[in-house]
Amino acid sequence: MEKKMRFGIKSKIIIGYLIVIACLFIAFIVLNSQISSLQKERNFIIDHDIEVHDLTNRIEKHLLDMETGQRGYIITGEASYLEPYNSAATSWEKDYNALYQLLNNNPNQQEKLEKIKGSIQDWIEAAGEPTIALKKENNTKELQQFFEKDPGRQYMDDIRSQFTSFRNVEKKSTETRATELDEKNQKIKIGLYGLLLFVTLISLVIAIILSNSIVNTIKEVTQTIKRITASKGELKGRIKVRSNDEIKDLGLATNALLENIEERNWLQTNIAHAVTMYQGIASVDKLAEKFLFTVSEMTQASFGAFYVREENDKGNLFVKQAAFADRKGDAGRESFLIGEGLIGQAALEKRTFVINDVPDTYQLITSGLGDVKPKSIFIVPVLFEDEVIAVIELASLHEFTVLEQELISQVIETFGLTINGVIRRMEIARLLKESQAMTEELQAQSEELQTQSEELQMQSEELRMINEQLEERTKDAEEKSFELEAAKEDLEEKAHQLELNSQYKSEFLANMSHELRTPLNSILILSEMLEENAAKTLSEDEEEYARIIHSSGKDLLALINDILDLSKVESGKLDVLLAEMNMSELPDQIERNFSHVAEQKNVQLKINKAQDVPDIIHTDEKRFQQIVKNLLSNAFKFTESGSVTVSIQRVADHRLTTAMRTVDTDCWLEIAVADTGIGIPKEKHQLIFEAFQQADGATVRKYGGTGLGLSICSEFAKLLGGWISLSSEVGKGSTFTLYLPSLSNGLIDYEKVNFAYEEVAVSVEEAEPEAEITEIDHPVQPVEPSLQDDENVFQDKRVLIVDDDQRNIFALKTALAKQGMTIITAHNGIECLEMMENSEPFDLILMDIMMPQMDGYEAMQKIRGELKLVDLPIIALTAKAMKNDREKCLEAGASDYISKPLDLNQLFSVMRVWLVN
Repeated sequence: MEKKMRFGIKSKIIIGYLIVIACLFIAFIVLNSQISSLQKERNFIIDHDIEVHDLTNRIEKHLLDMETGQRGYIITGEASYLEPYNSAATSWEKDYNALYQLLNNNPNQQEKLEKIKGSIQDWIEAAGEPTIALKKENNTKELQQFFEKDPGRQYMDDIRSQFTSFRNVEKKSTETRATELDEKNQKIKIGLYGLLLFVTLISLVIAIILSNSIVNTIKEVTQTIKRITASKGELKGRIKVRSNDEIKDLGLATNALLENIEERNWLQTNIAHAVTMYQGIASVDKLAEKFLFTVSEMTQASFGAFYVREENDKGNLFVKQAAFADRKGDAGRESFLIGEGLIGQAALEKRTFVINDVPDTYQLITSGLGDVKPKSIFIVPVLFEDEVIAVIELASLHEFTVLEQELISQVIETFGLTINGVIRRMEIARLLKESQAMTEELQAQSEELQTQSEELQMQSEELRMINEQLEERTKDAEEKSFELEAAKEDLEEKAHQLELNSQYKSEFLANMSHELRTPLNSILILSEMLEENAAKTLSEDEEEYARIIHSSGKDLLALINDILDLSKVESGKLDVLLAEMNMSELPDQIERNFSHVAEQKNVQLKINKAQDVPDIIHTDEKRFQQIVKNLLSNAFKFTESGSVTVSIQRVADHRLTTAMRTVDTDCWLEIAVADTGIGIPKEKHQLIFEAFQQADGATVRKYGGTGLGLSICSEFAKLLGGWISLSSEVGKGSTFTLYLPSLSNGLIDYEKVNFAYEEVAVSVEEAEPEAEITEIDHPVQPVEPSLQDDENVFQDKRVLIVDDDQRNIFALKTALAKQGMTIITAHNGIECLEMMENSEPFDLILMDIMMPQMDGYEAMQKIRGELKLVDLPIIALTAKAMKNDREKCLEAGASDYISKPLDLNQLFSVMRVWLVN
């Protein structure tokens, strides 16, 4: 940077006189320019206005010639009178165009001129040409009628009036220009006097500036010292050094003294502010964010990262807790070991690093306009009791000054104590939060147990009392932090009780499912075999009895499925598997599944699918199909005559609500199931979506059902991000409409859709879905003869059935023996292992899970492990239908898994696959 030229007092005086002379010269040039401009405006007024008036008169003369020639020709009939008319008719537009161009700086006058042109053309078209043509045709009668009205005169009067108005405006414009010219002339006179005054003032100002430049700096030094003395330490004021002479040194020296004192004050003030900002912060994350924000603001740092020491199996690890100005959380590494990188090295050596030569690969600082590499990095460890508990890294677009480094170092001296205190408070808060979470979990489980079984109501009351005790102990812990350790032990004991209660509920549901499905399995298999009547030993009535038994068993299975599905949804443990679903096949599927129902009830089934429905959507096809089938089943159940209509369409953009537009989806679908059945009263619309509820008692008696179908449909719809609406009128029918998004980007946040439903917690798994019992909408079909004879795969195969329930053994043995298989049975895992060791090899094992002495899990593990039979097909048959049952069976060594009650088609299909393989 070039050194500023130094001016002495003598040089300033000479420059002052030169400035006065220059001002006089500039004043002369400005005055001469004003006079020249005034002369140009005078010439413009003379030339322009005269030409405007001349062209106006010529146009008016042309109009007069046309009028005179027209009237002369009409009166005399002499063609010579048309010469002035024709001449004027061809010449007036030329003068008009010249006048129009002359007024190009006056749009208002051009507009008036355009109106005059229109009036002239109107006169020519209405009075000039028509009358001349009539005269040429010697049509005296029409001429006489024309002149009786004489519209041409009115046109002429209007044109003359327009010309008068035009001249008046132009006259006023000329007068205005003349007035402005006089005003400018007067301004020039005033400007002349003003310039003289200006030069005089400039001279005075220069004189004052010269004197002030000598005196003011000395005065400012004196006044600044007085202000500091009077304000008791206020150092904001500075001596403004405007000169570069002998007095400058005095001002600069004084300013340097003030800046040094102010830096010390700034340092102490920011240290005090940094210390007070920690008050009230109860988490390390918030403390780290607050520290980075405050220190970055003080030092003008553009990026920061805060690493806190954590202990794990690898030892001490410094993990990033907060960052300032990072890019979506990708600011640097998430953790460092001691000695690893600059962060780990700072922790190891307990020293500060300042790096000004930053490599190009360092984290870029991002702003709205782009990314930029920092110029300086500052890494400092935070110590508590001579141990590094945190490391802070700051980056800036400028090099950290010595003052900024000193500020950070002094703030860090006491920051370790603060971090340690916050960590202790977080531990206290974590324990309190755990107790509150246990309390909430206890309340939720109490409500679930109350809805599942009346037998657990007394236990739910006990849990509520424990919940109240926990809340009271939580409050006591907040008020008496020094008693926290004793309260913690008590809370851990209560938490153990909560876990036991949760386990009791899960075991209850699993046992209930098992105990119901085990006898139901035998009922369905045996009743199906009786219904087939393969030996033709039963009468038609007895076959009907078997069908009724089989149908009742399926109804009971449907009820069990509904209860378990509803329990899973309400507890938030029902999995959702998102995948592609082919919507083009939906109408055919509905037709196949319900056409026979429509024929039986003599009800018409209509299916309408709009053209704009996409062929592929992303949803859980299983849950979607269950919703549609349940809605159709309800529609046919309550419709005695008329029709059931299914409408499938895409929700148009103009129908999307604000909430629907916020959902991240490809499109919204609308599937409406309308019937002409009994309808639902308006006051019952909300009731029927609740579990175990129907419109009224008469409906239950007449149509049956548990009241779970619509409740499950509603919950499934919410799981898939949609909802079900109802429109119904008693006696006219009902319309249930499913609104569903295509979730190609995964499940949505239900609150974004803003529906009036309680949020349901779900988990999305991309792996194989949980195996479940056969859906109630897929009735078990009889075994086809072709399956029995397919390559005789079952003939003479040795199958070992392991089950402790004699009913299941009898049913399975009977069904499998009919296929030509040799059946051997065992009642528990121990018998199974003994038979396998002491008898001929088996081709396949059907293994029950829940058995006395040794269950199926342990038996399968021993078969695979001790007996080394890794290739022997083992199919697990269990009445459990809870989450993870399939995974547990496969992990224990099962080749495949089928839940009870068994579908014989499914069982034979699975056995055929494993026997062939």
